[in-house]
Amino acid sequence: MRIVIIEFISLDGVVQAPGGPDEDTEGGFAHGGWSHPFFDPETVGGAFDEVLAKAEGLLYGRRTWQTMAQAWPERAGDPFADRMNALPKYVVSQTLGEDRLTWHNTRRIPGDEAVARIRELRETEGGDLVVMGSPTLARTLISEGLTDELRLMIMPVLLGGGKRIFPDDGGKHTLELVSTVASSTGVQLCVYRPAPA
Repeated sequence: MRIVIIEFISLDGVVQAPGGPDEDTEGGFAHGGWSHPFFDPETVGGAFDEVLAKAEGLLYGRRTWQTMAQAWPERAGDPFADRMNALPKYVVSQTLGEDRLTWHNTRRIPGDEAVARIRELRETEGGDLVVMGSPTLARTLISEGLTDELRLMIMPVLLGGGKRIFPDDGGKHTLELVSTVASSTGVQLCVYRPAPA
């Protein structure tokens, strides 16, 4: 399986709470919902449709999974929501019990086993394993060299601080720009893959 990370990201690298004001206020983050003015159904929405069409599983950190698990089941009847709800889902968490995995088709990956278990998943046959949001998990996957594609929707806004996905461990990760598309709202959709060695 390929691991594909898709993120709304500000020009200064922030990915925290793009969807709504109460999505994630950790650290005093006050700009929740910042992606909305730049969302356009054709380019930005189309990017998610394309990624989901190739997905054979969704991979989340605990906080993002909990947000998604509250939002998507109630949207049944919409093709995108139906696909999200039907796909196998994996949540990395040390604290969630099996009884709390209420979103259909969810399996827990214990946090202390995450890298090894995700490496095993990646080595199995199949389509894409897609990560949305989940900045801590995304940062770990990038740092461990477990990311096959990085799809960034770079939005023309500076947020001045917040959660980021890029490792700050001093490691060098050279990427190759595969494609770029500009939306009518100023979003640059950039697709990167690890550069050949």
